[in-house]
Amino acid sequence: MKREIDWFLHYLSVERGLSINTLNSYNCDLESFGFFLKKSGKDFSCANKRDIFQYLVYLQKLGRTPATIARHLAAIKAFYRFRLFEGIQEDNPAQDVDPPKLGRRLPTVLTKKEIDKLLEAPNLMTPSGIRDKAMLEVLYGTGLRVSELVSLNLQDISCSSGYIRCLGKGDKERIVPLGSIGIFFMEKYLFHARGTFIKHATDAVFLNQRGERLTRQGCWKIIKKYVQASGIKKKVTPHTLRHTFATHLLQNGADLRSVQEMLGHSDISTTQIYTHLTPNKIRQIYDSTHPRA
Repeated sequence: MKREIDWFLHYLSVERGLSINTLNSYNCDLESFGFFLKKSGKDFSCANKRDIFQYLVYLQKLGRTPATIARHLAAIKAFYRFRLFEGIQEDNPAQDVDPPKLGRRLPTVLTKKEIDKLLEAPNLMTPSGIRDKAMLEVLYGTGLRVSELVSLNLQDISCSSGYIRCLGKGDKERIVPLGSIGIFFMEKYLFHARGTFIKHATDAVFLNQRGERLTRQGCWKIIKKYVQASGIKKKVTPHTLRHTFATHLLQNGADLRSVQEMLGHSDISTTQIYTHLTPNKIRQIYDSTHPRA
């Protein structure tokens, strides 16, 4: 089972250039499906449509969300398309299996007051506080994913021009502007705090106490700490700052295409969900432009 999955993952990496995070998701989902088949004395080659459907029901009973179940099915479908293409098997049992219907769930977004409280939470008298302040300002100021933030290297930051270069999903490079406040605290961190974390030569921008590159999990713990300290009652994740970035841009008049570019969305329909979060702005535009308003 492991060898079959590894072969598929190698194909995705070489031929399609998928990111490590995406490959890890495919790996976990397919291993889960493989173990499910093994309990019935089956493997990938003899699984049928009913087996796949029963696996989706099994995930549902475990309490997995429709989005998670749909992701598992997408991995299975891609896996069997690959096996069919390579001639490993003659049919695709996943071809006619439909994913669960997904409800349109709006993301959590912080208000201007809430984001200000969060950004003011770090203690700027300590090196870790300066680092955390720079990290939060970059997340809110650029809309970077946490995986993109922790992957930043020194050469990706240009404080003089006010831009950050990052690699998004599928290793797609994009250039994102950073505002004056973000630049100020990034320079403060780089020139006055980062050196206290360095234990050995590294190009990583954000470092932990051991002098190693900060991880996604470490970043999440830091954000969670400041959310609690700020008294914010909403369920906040690192991605919440990305949602807030996009929503606040649109609320203040940014066009959808520009926001799409800054977020690194390949499809503008992904960006359009944020238009559902800005009814007040739409009302203002209508009231100020329509003759009958």
